[in-house]
Amino acid sequence: MKYTYLPNTKIKVSKICLGTMTFGNQNTIEESEEQMDYALDSGVNFFDTAELYPVPASPERYADTEKIIGAWMKKKSNRDKIILATKIAGPGDYTKHIRTTGFSEESLFEAVDGSLKRLKTDYIDLYQLHWPERLTNTFGQRGYKYIEHDKWENNFEKVLHSLKKLIDLGKIRHIGLSNENPWGVMKFLELSKKSLPKMITIQNPYSLLNRLFEIGNAEICIKENIGLLAYSPLGFGVLSGKYLAGKMPKNSRLKLFPNLSRFAGEQSMNATEMYMNIANKSGISLTHIALAFVNSRPFVTSNIIGASKLSQLKENIESININLSEEIFREIESVQTLIPNPAP
Repeated sequence: MKYTYLPNTKIKVSKICLGTMTFGNQNTIEESEEQMDYALDSGVNFFDTAELYPVPASPERYADTEKIIGAWMKKKSNRDKIILATKIAGPGDYTKHIRTTGFSEESLFEAVDGSLKRLKTDYIDLYQLHWPERLTNTFGQRGYKYIEHDKWENNFEKVLHSLKKLIDLGKIRHIGLSNENPWGVMKFLELSKKSLPKMITIQNPYSLLNRLFEIGNAEICIKENIGLLAYSPLGFGVLSGKYLAGKMPKNSRLKLFPNLSRFAGEQSMNATEMYMNIANKSGISLTHIALAFVNSRPFVTSNIIGASKLSQLKENIESININLSEEIFREIESVQTLIPNPAP
């Protein structure tokens, strides 16, 4: 395994992070524990979860993923070996079963205390805001469109003050963002100069099918020392190639949850086929090329991988040992030029 540091800290994390949003839905408790055992044995010390998980979110399974992780850590007595990240769910139609009060101080304290209880720990290493409270372009939207009826009021400073209280209490160590855009990142950074905590990471989608992060956010990460925690680096499995030629494997994510089609449009499949041609020519699996590309980016702190099968997890973790040639990088750029960001 290769390691780096969470920006502005002395916390060493694996370049591969274990994503857990399938735990408790696509994966049973036993399968989830098997994945965590294997990941930790392979040198993965960074685990990411959220109160929203498993996905798709539902009231019946609310926060089951955190419960599974907490029970496993208690059973294994290994909390000290893991850098643990979780998130508070932002407002939205699909999170009304959690709360409707956004990132108010009351909500943040409620969410953190709930996560601590479920994770059976007394601190969270990295606490993240899962997506912005304001109406902006997030899931599946390339560009920003002004929405006149947004009732959100600028509360960035209030949020940071609330998070500072949680840090001062020792409940969380550091803070980060998720699904955030450049304006939001810079507002938080600007306000952190008022003796308030700094957002040290941003967890956004990043893959061969979605490189929108490079437009604005990547420069901020490098210039301001913030680390990208890249999620969906395989585009919900599309970049494994398993859905090409109209295939729909049994028990695959898109078979079970057809609404999660963010990465499965026609242009995404066309681009994936072109990337598969590069893989076949190079003798490296498409999965390894896709993950190694993300691993290689200078603004990426850790690559969040998820899997529904242990065999997939093994292949994903092995990507840390893959170094792509300059020729492969050039061929990747040629595909990006022809079909840029087909899956926003």
